[in-house]
Amino acid sequence: MVGDTVGDFIIQLKNAGMVGKKDVSLPYSKLKHAIAETLVKEGYLVSAQSEGKEASTKTLDVKLQYSEDGTHHIRGVKRISKPGRRMYKKATEIYPVKFGKGKMILSTPAGILTGDEARKANVGGEELFIIW
Repeated sequence: MVGDTVGDFIIQLKNAGMVGKKDVSLPYSKLKHAIAETLVKEGYLVSAQSEGKEASTKTLDVKLQYSEDGTHHIRGVKRISKPGRRMYKKATEIYPVKFGKGKMILSTPAGILTGDEARKANVGGEELFIIW
């Protein structure tokens, strides 16, 4: 049993890219699907689709993004807010990640947003993880 589904999700994406897999199939949840759609929009993944009808057999199929020389677009991830300690940021406290080379993913009242989108919308929230 996994206690931290978001942390497990991002580490599975990173590890699959390090091995060179083209796609990953994971257990489905609305939160993971929203995070995957945000990562697709930011260029870290190619696509994210849900497969299956019933809740017990539903999966999230994710296609990973690679550059022309074969390197994976996700070079690293760091989980910030964990089940034992939730970390929240105000809109004024959101900062660029890796001098603008990475993204901060937040769970806000407006949905799952990157740090840039949250700063523009003047909305804070739970800082889930950073990715570069």
